[in-house]
Amino acid sequence: MFFHSLTAAKKKEVKKKEDPKAAKKEEKKEEPKEEPKEELKEEPKADAPPSEEPAPAESQAEPSNQSDGLFIKKPEHVLIEAGKDATISFQLDGTQLPSKPTVKWFKGKWLELGIKSGQRFQFKDSFDKDKNIYSYELKIGKVVVGDRGDYRCEVKAKDKFDSCPFNIDVEAPRTEDTAGGLQAFKRTGGEGPKDEVAGELDFSGLLKKREGQEEEKKKKKDDDDDMGIPPEIWEMLKGVTKKSEYERIAFQYGVTDLRGMLKRLKKAKVEVKKSAAFMTKLDPAYQVDKGHKIKMFVELSDPDLPIKWMKNGQVIKPSGKYIFENVGKKRIMTITKASLADDAAYECVAGEERSFTELFVREPPVQINVGLDDQQVYVGDKVEMEAEVSEEGAQVIWKKDGVELTREDAFKYRFKKDGKKHILIINEATKEDAGRYQILTNGGNSEADLVVEDKQLEVLQDIADLTVKAAEQAVFKCEVSDEKVTGKWYKNGVEVRPSKRITISHKGRFHKLVIDDVRPEDEGDYTFVPDGYAISLSAKLNFLEIKIEYVPKQEPPKIHLDCSGKEQENTIVVVAGNKLRFDVPITGEPAPIATWMKGDVVFTETEGRVRVEERKELSSFVIESAERSDEGSYTIKVTNPVGEDSATLRVKVVDVPDPPEAAHITKVGEDWATLVWEPPKYDGGMPVTGYLMERKKKGSMRWMKLNFEVYTETTYESTKMIEGVLYEMRVFAVNAIGVSQPSLNTKPFMPIAPTSEPLHLTLEDVTDTTATLKWRAPDRIGAGGIDGYLIEYCKEGTDEWITSNTELVERCGYTAKDLPTGEKLLFRVIAVNIAGKSPPATFAQPVTIREIVQQPKIRLPRHLRQTYIRRVGEQVNLVIPFQGKPRPVVTWTKDGKPLDPKEVAVRTSEMDTILFIRSAARTHSGLYELAVQIENMEDKAVIKIRIVEKPGPAHNVMVKEVWGFNALIEWEPPKDDGNSEITGYSIQKADKKTMEWFTVYEHNRLTRCTVSDLIMGNEYFFRVFSENICGLSENPGVSKNTAYIQKTGIICKQMNYQEHDFRMAPIFMTPLVDRTVVAGYTTALNCAVRGHPKPKVIWMKNKMDLSGDPKFLQKNSQGVLTLNIRKPSPFDSATYSCKAINELGEAFVECKLDVKAPQ
Repeated sequence: MFFHSLTAAKKKEVKKKEDPKAAKKEEKKEEPKEEPKEELKEEPKADAPPSEEPAPAESQAEPSNQSDGLFIKKPEHVLIEAGKDATISFQLDGTQLPSKPTVKWFKGKWLELGIKSGQRFQFKDSFDKDKNIYSYELKIGKVVVGDRGDYRCEVKAKDKFDSCPFNIDVEAPRTEDTAGGLQAFKRTGGEGPKDEVAGELDFSGLLKKREGQEEEKKKKKDDDDDMGIPPEIWEMLKGVTKKSEYERIAFQYGVTDLRGMLKRLKKAKVEVKKSAAFMTKLDPAYQVDKGHKIKMFVELSDPDLPIKWMKNGQVIKPSGKYIFENVGKKRIMTITKASLADDAAYECVAGEERSFTELFVREPPVQINVGLDDQQVYVGDKVEMEAEVSEEGAQVIWKKDGVELTREDAFKYRFKKDGKKHILIINEATKEDAGRYQILTNGGNSEADLVVEDKQLEVLQDIADLTVKAAEQAVFKCEVSDEKVTGKWYKNGVEVRPSKRITISHKGRFHKLVIDDVRPEDEGDYTFVPDGYAISLSAKLNFLEIKIEYVPKQEPPKIHLDCSGKEQENTIVVVAGNKLRFDVPITGEPAPIATWMKGDVVFTETEGRVRVEERKELSSFVIESAERSDEGSYTIKVTNPVGEDSATLRVKVVDVPDPPEAAHITKVGEDWATLVWEPPKYDGGMPVTGYLMERKKKGSMRWMKLNFEVYTETTYESTKMIEGVLYEMRVFAVNAIGVSQPSLNTKPFMPIAPTSEPLHLTLEDVTDTTATLKWRAPDRIGAGGIDGYLIEYCKEGTDEWITSNTELVERCGYTAKDLPTGEKLLFRVIAVNIAGKSPPATFAQPVTIREIVQQPKIRLPRHLRQTYIRRVGEQVNLVIPFQGKPRPVVTWTKDGKPLDPKEVAVRTSEMDTILFIRSAARTHSGLYELAVQIENMEDKAVIKIRIVEKPGPAHNVMVKEVWGFNALIEWEPPKDDGNSEITGYSIQKADKKTMEWFTVYEHNRLTRCTVSDLIMGNEYFFRVFSENICGLSENPGVSKNTAYIQKTGIICKQMNYQEHDFRMAPIFMTPLVDRTVVAGYTTALNCAVRGHPKPKVIWMKNKMDLSGDPKFLQKNSQGVLTLNIRKPSPFDSATYSCKAINELGEAFVECKLDVKAPQ
């Protein structure tokens, strides 16, 4: 009632605003009582532009319930308080729709609400068969201000289309009294309730109330001018810095006039209000696909400010689902594996400030990979309708003729899920189950028709007329096609009931009526009527009354078989495991005695697996569960006093064959293998029609069929295997009876193929007996890798290939030796691996084996064409290439003399020569000559090597002259220049009192210098260092005399003062702070200390020193102390303290660390 009164008051304010005259009349007529209920039906649109004229009352009323197009009942406009649930529904006329319609809900112009289906947005639909009405409902849980706006629903059904708009207005909760406006009309005097004239009306209070109402109306008008966009959205838009965000927010909140929104923002003068707690707030909204993770973060102005994360107003605790991280000033919350339950409103609380956002979890559309198939069944059959979707665990909806099948129909239908498969099961189909079935997902649907027909009962054996004698037995027997069919027997139209003489039985397809001891009254018409079928089987029983005179009769025994006699046999085939029964009719008077034999074995047992059963004029031989050993010839002999008769029956027991034998793999390739086996020793008595093959990966239990049609050969090539994977195979034999047991598994084998041929085979060199070949590895190597290469050659014009290498070559190069000189040879290279040899790479043209003469030539490197300088103790390694064929003779000399092998090492190959000195000395300096000679052809090169070291000290350093504040120093060059030119000198001076040396000149090239700016009254020594390319000399040359600077009589009086004492005891400038962290994330404890001398720092855990513990890393940077704890666990929760100590005292701080396990 309170909500409706608020609505009515709001409507009156709008009406007064639109029509001032009407408002005055309304005030005159208004009395302090409740508004009429009829006014509650008016509901003008709050979002209508101010320029529109007021619509008549009929147009502002609720949508009509009368039929308009496809809608029987249209969705209504909704005015609701924030935080409550809103429900919108409508109904459609099913008589106008050719099939079930497709319904879509939209916010604004193009925001489809179907993608937001989840916890807040729920959609329902139903169908009333009797009234032929479709009902649809949209439920929005816990409405927020952002849900306010224009909505519409669209209906499509083939060529039919209709749509209907509606509006949702959201208000903040109100608590003021609805009658507050009327309370202004109170009198200032009079206390009695009935004294109407006493006192005066309080018009001043009324005017104040009117002023407040005018301000509210003005504010309401401003809200109306905001294009129907809530103020919260305008505030969000004012803080946007990127242009792309405008379109995203407009799409998110259903703003259709994007250009008008941007103009409105451009006119507004925006001042961005900075947050005191947040430097960066949460984005207005986030979107994530179901099953993915999403990160939300804020940036704080104060890193020590505590925060809380909330979801729908509830505090979120750290767990495996929600992970909190602290990175500097950033606070990050990660939601792992987002589900539809995570679609909610989130906020971050820092002190008194909050940052809001909304997370939308988008469920990916589920496609239908394999659709439903049409089915045609009979009444009573089991029906399974199966479809396969693209995702396991997906939610589907089953419908029949457009009506959803729910769990309430579980007694009739069963819904089964098997991975991606969804199955609808009907145990016993009826005629009512026929129709069109549909499976729907959020990404597709599939339909199929189910046709249920009555079974046509077929009569396999009709009832025959009987003529029986008195006291005999009458048996009526019939056979129908359905074993489950029951029925009733009738005699002359009266149902026959079982009794002592009458027995009614039903076994399988057979129905029997047995009448013992037939009497004259049993004569009549007998009928069998199957239940549920409009057919009947009739026969007549005739009673034959005969008077018999007994005359003894003798008749020889007779076996009544089609092919009886001693010379012919009846062959009976039985499947192993089945029951075999010989029913042999015999006659004779007196009754003959029957004997059954197999060879010499006589069967007399009347019980057991093999037994004999005797009846009147019938002898039966029964074998239960026939075995292979039961095969053979059986003889029945009947005798009586008049004679005897016999017959032979041949029994053949057929069975599935034995498993195939000797299954093995003969060849393998890159993705194929050849399987060979031998036929089974025993074919089961029936010819083997073919074989079935299976294979599996080694270690797996899952066999894969290789053929579905029987394969008649005993060799099979299996393809589409993975190279490098071990497989096993087995074979089944098949005959007319069935499939044998599997053969023994083949030995594990691996599909593998030789490599392709080697690439780019080239001839590198040739001599009179050798040829050097080079090539590249094959393009395709495969899982078998390469064991090596085989090199072969043959003479031109022959096919006899000769192997050059006895062992496989691993490198892509080889020199074939001992080749016939002058012959033209063809070469080829073959790659070899576990699968065999590859195709060869062959030269297109033959190679002539002869030596190519080339003059000797030394290719001296550029840096050796000038003096080669090295320091004493360094290595000398000179590599000098040369050319020439045949291989030239290389000779080294130094200063015209041969080299000493103890001092210098020389190594020469076919292409170059190497001069090597392990530790160079000055004696190794000199001219080295290299000579390369082939017979009378020679080439020479000279290399100058100089080994240098630091020079000796300057010689004979003297102070030659002193004047004023200047001194002249002279010296002689060093006796040892270090085998290198002297590049300069370094001069230093020292006061005789302190003897502290200071450099005066560097890189002085002359052997003299003048030192200026000497201090009066001091006496100076001087020293000189020699310098070459190796640096300064180890020892200096020191002056033999000194330079004394005379005083001029000026006296310096030193002042007495006390130096400042900078020492202080340790003091902590920043203390430790109690902290709570999540286990598994590295954390740090920080504090700052000051003290002089520098204090010693000790970190403790529960007053135990942490020094030496590798889990704790201690740092001290300019007095800032840090204790890093690597991946803390709940056991690291403790009281941590820091102590600073120096000679003046000590300081102590502590804090508590709480490590929580992730939830």
